[in-house]
Amino acid sequence: MSRAALVWTRRRRALAGYARAFAGNRGGLAGLAVLALIVLAALTAPLFVDKAALSLTGAEGGRFQPPGPGFPLGTDAFGRSVLDLVVWGARISLTVGFLAAFVSVALGTLVGVVAGHYAGWSGNVLMRVTDWFAVLPALVMAVALAAVMSRSTLTIIIAIGVTAWPTTARVVRAQTLAVEARPFIERARALGGGHVHVMLRHVLPNVLPVVLAQTTLLVAEAILMEATLAFLGLGDPGTISWGGIIQEARNAGAISSGIWWYMIPPGVAIAVVALSFTMCGRALEGVLNPRLRERR
Repeated sequence: MSRAALVWTRRRRALAGYARAFAGNRGGLAGLAVLALIVLAALTAPLFVDKAALSLTGAEGGRFQPPGPGFPLGTDAFGRSVLDLVVWGARISLTVGFLAAFVSVALGTLVGVVAGHYAGWSGNVLMRVTDWFAVLPALVMAVALAAVMSRSTLTIIIAIGVTAWPTTARVVRAQTLAVEARPFIERARALGGGHVHVMLRHVLPNVLPVVLAQTTLLVAEAILMEATLAFLGLGDPGTISWGGIIQEARNAGAISSGIWWYMIPPGVAIAVVALSFTMCGRALEGVLNPRLRERR
């Protein structure tokens, strides 16, 4: 067997072991199943939701109709189906969550790997910058960025992505320091491997499991922050998201009028998705972290 084939065989065995360990976590499986259903509903929304009926002029129902046969979750202030709004809003909320988490994880991984590899003054400078960002309230920074930039989905993604990376940077740096202390790193350097080679070929593959687990947790955080920014009126007014639905319900006086079907469904959707991502993230941590596996 060639060296490349041996490497791929070991990787397949490791992935199979991780999959079996994850399958043994009921919480992680439940979270994954719920996420799969919600993502499927968001992807197939154009097939069973008429986008024209979500416009202010194309609404088919009456103002604040309670839940009934025609509208299972009632209607909003403009006569639009709340169920259709929640299903369609999942597209924007999930998109922002995934993309913002990707930006945050990419930035945090870059800073963490570089800071852990260069243990001198350059690494210390990067960590002091990370500490400075970490002590600042992420939500306040995101609000400030969203307020000074144009109101768009891209602005929300950038605002969340550039404020939520310090935690990832710290976790990745700690893992990088552990990897750098292993003998194979010394062998790679002795064979002439440069800094970039060591970081990309040896360090990064060994910190990716931690990055994967951190990503699932950050998606939940990003969705909550997007909902908060939209609720504060800083989201894109031309799109439908869960936070935007709650913000419209507040402006329409649904809270004081007791129109619960306008407020509760998007709030429940946010809570369910955030909890599902958190359950998957914790399960992945238990699978990929040997110390947590031993405790169990």
